[in-house]
This record gives sequence, C-alpha cells and structure tokens, in this order.
Amino acid sequence: MIEGISPEIKIFLMSMVPVIEARGAIPVAIQIYGMHWFKAFILSVAGNVIPVAPILLILGYFLKFLTRTAFYNKISTGLAEYKQGKNEIIEKYETLGLMVLVSIPFPILGIWSAGILAFLLGVKFWHAFISISLGVFISGSIALILIKAGWLNAIAAALILTGAACFLISKIMFKRQQGEL
Repeated sequence: MIEGISPEIKIFLMSMVPVIEARGAIPVAIQIYGMHWFKAFILSVAGNVIPVAPILLILGYFLKFLTRTAFYNKISTGLAEYKQGKNEIIEKYETLGLMVLVSIPFPILGIWSAGILAFLLGVKFWHAFISISLGVFISGSIALILIKAGWLNAIAAALILTGAACFLISKIMFKRQQGEL
C-alpha cells in the first residue's frame, strides 16, 4: 500500500501527523528519501499548515461534545478561573505565545497543541491561524538548519527567526491597539 505512493506525498502527509509534523518530516525527506532541502521544506511546511484551519474550526464542536465529561469540565473551569483577572495579559500576548509555542521544535508543541490552546483561550481564528503558521515556518526552518548546518547554526537561526517573528507580531499588536486592525 505505501510502496505505490511517491515520497513527496508521503512527506506531505507525514507532516500532518501529530507529534511528527514538519519538524519530523523534513529530516525524513532529506535523509531517507534524499530530497532536495528546499523541496523537503516546502512540502513539509505546506503539509503542516493545511490542518491548522480545520483544527481551529472543528475543534470547537469536538470540545463542546467533551463538556459532558467531568475531566474536561475540570480543565475548562480551571482555565476560566486562571483567565479571570488575566484577560488583558492573555489578549496582549496570545498571538506571540502561540507562535513561540509552535516554533519550538519539540514533538508535543505543534499545531495540534496550539490549536487546542487557541480554542481554550478564545483566540480569534485569524490571529491563531497566522501565529501558528508562522510558528510552523520557524520550526521547519530550525529543523532544516539543524539537518543541514548543525546545532550551533540552528540555535542562531532559531533566535534570529523568533526575533523577526516577534517584531512582526509586535507591529500587528501595535496596529490592533491603534485600531488599524
């Protein structure tokens, strides 16, 4: 079944899988399938970004179903209590926080976790989508640099990319405060 599928489709689909995502698909594409780094990056990042919109849109319905369970009610009540009095801070840093969360190339901190967090915090769809997508780009870049250039260069790239993304998001937040967005 898998033998008949091209490596490009395998990488594209692999990057959609929770835990693996782009950060795991890029090394597989380059080291196992011998793909060119640019092709591996584009396929992996595109495949990882595609599920973001459905996650953000469908998750609400799924979590409403979970409200019938005691476990979920305990989590949502705890989160509501935590958010009380902190709404200004959460609203101010929500987009930056989601981007940083996804940009860390660690298996559990991907689009799926960020989508759940965005829903629980009530982050607006486009804010969540853009920040999670930026995080995927940064995480994929870090994974790519790690594979191609080693640890030191990956750390330097992570700092530069995160700094650039923080600058962009701070501009967006400033424009939002000014009422331009």
